[in-house]
Amino acid sequence: MPFSTLARSAPPPRWWTQAWALVLAGGLVMGLALGVRHVQGLFLLPVTLERGWSRESFAFALALQNLVWGLAQPLAGMAADRWGARPVVGTGLALYALGLLGMSQAGSPLAFVIAGGVCIGIALSGTTFGVVYAALGRLVAPERRGWALGLAGAVGGLGQFLLVPTTQTLIGHWGWVAALGTLALVIALALPLAVPLNDRAATTARGASAAQPPQALRAAVQEAFAQRGFWLLNLGFLACGFQLAFVASHLPAWLLDQGWRAADGMAALALIALANVGGTYACGLLGARYAKKKLLAGVYLARSAAMALFVLLPLSTASLYLFALAMGALWLGTVPLTSGILAQVFGVRYLATLFGFVFFGHQLGSFLGVWLGGVVFEATGSYGPVWAGAIALGLLAAALHWPIDERPLPRLRREALA
Repeated sequence: MPFSTLARSAPPPRWWTQAWALVLAGGLVMGLALGVRHVQGLFLLPVTLERGWSRESFAFALALQNLVWGLAQPLAGMAADRWGARPVVGTGLALYALGLLGMSQAGSPLAFVIAGGVCIGIALSGTTFGVVYAALGRLVAPERRGWALGLAGAVGGLGQFLLVPTTQTLIGHWGWVAALGTLALVIALALPLAVPLNDRAATTARGASAAQPPQALRAAVQEAFAQRGFWLLNLGFLACGFQLAFVASHLPAWLLDQGWRAADGMAALALIALANVGGTYACGLLGARYAKKKLLAGVYLARSAAMALFVLLPLSTASLYLFALAMGALWLGTVPLTSGILAQVFGVRYLATLFGFVFFGHQLGSFLGVWLGGVVFEATGSYGPVWAGAIALGLLAAALHWPIDERPLPRLRREALA
């Protein structure tokens, strides 16, 4: 066969299948989805003051959002494992835009809860870690997985950073209703980013190339549920969700209660998002070289230390900014490490589904962190007990991660030798 015929039969891969395009698309999707979630605390006072609602009602909507997200994540993971990430991400982005529009037009706490709690909760399950990281884990070579997950998380963190001042500016100039509408438009325009995340072919090829019949979904879930380390990851991730959701949702209001300006809360959230860029990327790289469970334990210990120092020392501009930078560096680095442990122990075939179950623990903690923050404040006029609970949970999470066995299951070792 002539050389020219051979050349024509193997065209170069399209640009959107290159690793850099996959990482960029996944990172931008997560940056928008998580960025909008990250700035929801900026709407707490504008919404409650204009509508005459209590902080507890607003906090319940965000708390329910976290719980619905956690409940929907395993289902979104199953859908992505079966049909690929592309349709799941696209559907999630569309639901996200509709939810934001619903929040902007809600005339009662119930309507606000349905739009912001239920609709956006479901949307987040299809546009964040569980689906995006699993897609990258399947589309990128194993030796580059740590780099891809870390860099996608960093791109997502940069998106969060940019959305904080942008959202605060929109609220200040146009009001919170127009700000939510603008964010809905941005999310809708991001729908084409789902196109490169086509991991269905990679999943099919991986299953077809295995020497043994591909593992069924039910068997994979039963296998994971039988492992102690799987449940330890769940419990540890609960602490992660509690800490992050409480800080992101209530820190701006807490600062206002201390007599600080709304701009100070915005600056703190922006610094958290900025530091998260480097922190997430570093955790992804470190997870490829060192024991992930030890890195996770260190992250939780450092978070608790940062929180304890912040609430015990006198509040100042320096202490606020140092706290924000420290928390940001430790913010979402837990996600590539946790996802990495699951891929390492159980394989990537059903990574989206298994991460979905683990992520439910994270979102249960997020629900409690946001909701209890509102309940405790309404009952006592202080966030002190919730700060103490967040610190204690971080210490518990560090202890829970230490005994996790990171070695691949015997099934994976047999498949590697086959």
